[in-house]
Amino acid sequence: MTPSPDALPPEIHDASAWYGPAMLQDTRWLQHFTAAEIAEVEQATRRVAAGPDAAVARLTPADFPLPTLAPRLHALRDEVLNGRGFALLRGLPVQRWSLREAAIAFLGIGCHIGSARSQNAKGHILGHVKDMGLSSDDPNVRIYQTHERQTFHTDSADIVGLLCLQVAKAGGHSALVSSVTIFNEMRKRRPDLLPHLFAPIETDRRGEVPVGEKPYFTIPTYNWHEGHLSAIYQRQYIESARRFADVAPLSPAQVEAFDLFDALSNDPALNFHMVLEPGDVQLVHNHTLLHDRTAFEDWAEPAKRRHLLRLWLAPQQARPLPPVFAQRYGSVTPGDRGGIIVPGTQLTVPFEAV
Repeated sequence: MTPSPDALPPEIHDASAWYGPAMLQDTRWLQHFTAAEIAEVEQATRRVAAGPDAAVARLTPADFPLPTLAPRLHALRDEVLNGRGFALLRGLPVQRWSLREAAIAFLGIGCHIGSARSQNAKGHILGHVKDMGLSSDDPNVRIYQTHERQTFHTDSADIVGLLCLQVAKAGGHSALVSSVTIFNEMRKRRPDLLPHLFAPIETDRRGEVPVGEKPYFTIPTYNWHEGHLSAIYQRQYIESARRFADVAPLSPAQVEAFDLFDALSNDPALNFHMVLEPGDVQLVHNHTLLHDRTAFEDWAEPAKRRHLLRLWLAPQQARPLPPVFAQRYGSVTPGDRGGIIVPGTQLTVPFEAV
């Protein structure tokens, strides 16, 4: 049932309701690894790398001690979960690491933030974001496997982390926008449309279907729960869910609401772009931000092509989510939710893009 405009939450005025131009001016979200922190990461990586690959999928903070860096990661996690919703740590020496070493280092850093979740039906807790020569026209392909623009969306975990290994020849830049700010702007401009975003909407699972579930999940774009406004959104997958016989076409009012949501997402007065460099670790809170990647032109040489590693993380300190999120997250228990689990899934760490 679509709520009435009178039932909408109030405007939100906290650190999560930011505007892009202000973030470009106030760059406290950008920090640098120190030499001592890098030394800790490399020491822990060497210890884990000497063991079996299977152990990497089960890393805990005790397995990957970071006595200096860990408290800083915990502070950044708090800022991501309860503040502006994102952070960037710069300076990991990925150029001198093998791909396996970079993966272990990233997983080790990530385990101090939250538990790693499966990102696809294969159980991969480490994702390789690169152009696999695929097209999103295929309903079973996810856009991160292409060179196409992703458009603003959320991922299916509390926090998404990226480690940049190599950049494209041109493009492929990261963009962020606050879903809280979009809500505030829609509430001021078109409160009559906003209730449509609080109504359940079908979103395509792109062929990755958990046992007992439909090939799509039905969660409102905006969810107001225990004083928190949380968003979940991927317009292309909302559109592609219309391919199922039991999913109705979008109504004109729904289209107008999503079109305004997208227009605000793409407004440079709200969003901003950052250029990731090799060695950058980006952390983004999916419940208060949407992220995007511009289309890119890659290098001809395979060894130089754009490549990022990705983690989906579930911190125990995460906010409460409404029960409806269990359709996508499997559970709403903080620290044990998010990701994609289908029959037969076993958690693994692919050290190469597959």
